[in-house]
Amino acid sequence: MIPKIRRPTTGLQIMQSIVKWHHMENIATCLWDAYSGLLGDQAMILAINSSFVDPLLQFETQLKIIESSFKMVFALPSLEKVREMGNSDNEKEDLENLYQNILNIFEDTLLILVSKDLYKLQILKDMAVWMNEDSSYLQERIVVIISRVLNFASRRVKGYGSVDAPCLGVLAAELSLLCCHNDPLITQQASSGLYHLLCLAKCQNDTEKNRSKTNDKSGNHYLMPTPSDIEFQPKVLQQDKTKITQSVGHTLLPSLLTDFVWSLLMKLSSPNHITAFKASTMLKLTLEYHAHKVTMVSKIVDAIYKQLCEDSSHIMKHAMLRVITLLTRTSPKKVIFQLMDYPVPADNTLILMWHAAGSESSVAPHVLKTILLILKGKPGEIQDSFMERRRFSLDPTNMMPVVASQALCTLLPVCSYKKVVAQFFPQLLMALMLQLFYSSDLRLMTENKMFYARDALRVLLNCSGLQQVDIALKKKNCWNQFNQTQFYHHGVYLVAKTLSDYNFPQFPETLHYLYKLSVEGPRRSEDSIITVIFLTELLNNFFKDPFPEEFLVLFRNWVNDSNPAVCKLSLQKIASMAPVINEIENVCSLLISILDAFLSKDKTVIIRALITLRRLLVKLDKVTYSSLCARIASSYCPLMDHSNAGIRSMAIQHFGELLRDMSQYTWMLNDVVLGGLVPLILFLEDTETRVVQACKYTLAVCVSELNWPTSYLLKDEFYNFEVVVLNICNSLLTSHESYITDLISDTLGFLRSSRVYLRRASVILIGYLAKLGGHLLLKDEIAVMLEAIDRVLRDEDPVIRELAEITYKIFQEIAHRLTTSNLKQIFRRVFNSIYTKKLKPLYKYNWPDNLAGSPMRIKETKNDKAMQ
Repeated sequence: MIPKIRRPTTGLQIMQSIVKWHHMENIATCLWDAYSGLLGDQAMILAINSSFVDPLLQFETQLKIIESSFKMVFALPSLEKVREMGNSDNEKEDLENLYQNILNIFEDTLLILVSKDLYKLQILKDMAVWMNEDSSYLQERIVVIISRVLNFASRRVKGYGSVDAPCLGVLAAELSLLCCHNDPLITQQASSGLYHLLCLAKCQNDTEKNRSKTNDKSGNHYLMPTPSDIEFQPKVLQQDKTKITQSVGHTLLPSLLTDFVWSLLMKLSSPNHITAFKASTMLKLTLEYHAHKVTMVSKIVDAIYKQLCEDSSHIMKHAMLRVITLLTRTSPKKVIFQLMDYPVPADNTLILMWHAAGSESSVAPHVLKTILLILKGKPGEIQDSFMERRRFSLDPTNMMPVVASQALCTLLPVCSYKKVVAQFFPQLLMALMLQLFYSSDLRLMTENKMFYARDALRVLLNCSGLQQVDIALKKKNCWNQFNQTQFYHHGVYLVAKTLSDYNFPQFPETLHYLYKLSVEGPRRSEDSIITVIFLTELLNNFFKDPFPEEFLVLFRNWVNDSNPAVCKLSLQKIASMAPVINEIENVCSLLISILDAFLSKDKTVIIRALITLRRLLVKLDKVTYSSLCARIASSYCPLMDHSNAGIRSMAIQHFGELLRDMSQYTWMLNDVVLGGLVPLILFLEDTETRVVQACKYTLAVCVSELNWPTSYLLKDEFYNFEVVVLNICNSLLTSHESYITDLISDTLGFLRSSRVYLRRASVILIGYLAKLGGHLLLKDEIAVMLEAIDRVLRDEDPVIRELAEITYKIFQEIAHRLTTSNLKQIFRRVFNSIYTKKLKPLYKYNWPDNLAGSPMRIKETKNDKAMQ
């Protein structure tokens, strides 16, 4: 039968009850004190229950009062001892009735609270805790009350739309242990209480499932089965740990089951070894079948680690490690991430936990995938992602990759991992190569020489049947030098080459993975360097040049990578393919990608691109060469004015070599040659000898294009800048007069150069060009040039100011000759185009003392005499 709530409802009833038992005060003081105290506590609890106090504060206050009542009630002597206090049968009967009334009042108080709010079942959980704190308490009486309150709650819940009882998981753990108690009476009551708790949990579970559904049209509420229908079930729960854990695991919601598991886990540290053993058995049975429902896995793993660290000889060590194994079955990622989040190097406790996680072969692929995910991180990086902020570690730097490398040293040799290691060989190989780079670059923990990535890589080779590769690398002293940053790139090359030398059987899948990695793109630019070195060396050993097109596309893309080192490595490899350049299918796109590298901000990349292009052009088919020559020549022109002297000289030299190569196609290069003529002339005055020599070489190649028969003037013994400019301008007058205005425009850009020699040279060149083609200039153009020269008149260099004055006068004369009459301007242009007069020296800048006896002297032509 359902226990009825027996509570005094009026002050008169309370008074009558006190009067009835007042005579017991002298016979059994402890009973009378407990009875009167309980009545007062009940009155306070009920008063608080009916008030408008904040629910949380209300509950906390009631809990404190109930705790006081609990300690008072269950500290009473047993019923047998109470009966012995009476001298007669009537007194013994009265004492027994008073004793029972005390228990009834305490129980009634709980029933009243639970009838109003199921959340207050939490009190039962606290009662179990108080009971375990003091072995003197009468456990049977406590368990009876807990069972009766749960029985009442399970029937009361049938009309509820929701069940708010978050304590069920912890309470289930306490009752489960009591179901295996040595006392059959306690076992019977605990199993009954657990049964009613599971009825509550089932209702709660069903409520959660149906929360989003509409109510049944019939309006019927959930009705729990009556005890008569399932009387056998509480008996099944007695002493049968398997049935208990299966019932609990199947019924409780994930959050409550997690509480159940957590409570059992905490019991493993109980000083009572019998309790700890029972808890470990139930914990393992629960996780065997229901580990997938457990949440807060990371917290559980962390708690186990802390417990084992505090006591390495813990009697329940094996049970705790078994928990790690069982959790790894269903939540490998959570377990592994937590195991990676401890200080490096790992201690013995952590290594034991790795072994426990690694003993579950069914999830080995998931374990290695998780470790590979961690190995994508860079040691020492600051964590800022959401996933990283969720971690327990207080250390803001990411050291998990180092721990993961050490973990691989433990996990890879495990027999159950052999097939999985073979499956993930390429990924593990490249991940560890990258970690080697990060470790050597940051010099992590070099004092203790904890290069776990190196050790893990060696373990990987030995576990993959590549022992000879490991031995060969050891003989080359590769492993000992990997901790040196400057050695690393060469070390990567050695590993790749040694693997190739031994024809490692994992080559196909490794090549496929490297290709996939290259196409998808790595997370960091430094990752690309390792990929390029490794892939290049594998291709060199297993393929003849040229590479298959799909791999060549990668190198073509890497030419313009954001990492200069990657660009140079790719260009270096492409340059080595010069002998077979004509066998490449898409050679034009390859050459164009090299031209794009000319735009790099890194000067070493530009130099490497210039060298690579030149090597390829020497071997390139002339038909293909001619189709690209104009574009290639145009790409050299911007580099002629580069801030780096090496790049300037190389670009100018290669420009001349291209013109020589394309001597049969000069008609295609007219515009390009004249477009690059201004820097070729101005950089004759460069302070770098190599740039000057390059300019002289290229200008000499341009002789036929410029119709300039005096190339001997470029020889060192005859060289004079103004004489060279004078001769070139005189040649332009007769062969390319229409380009003069463009050349003037190009020269104006150098007037603002930061280099003094360029400003000097440009003032001289622009003066000769203006003198030569002044009749082609318009009034507005003259005004712009006068303004530009006017700024140079205030130059800090006195020589430039002197030269600028002469140039300024030339433009003034041209402006003076201009007329507003269009007809007169047209007539003057026609006349100048028919009657050309070669220029004579204007500046005499660095002029030789004896010009008459020098080959540089200027001979007058018939046209000159005719004009005089």
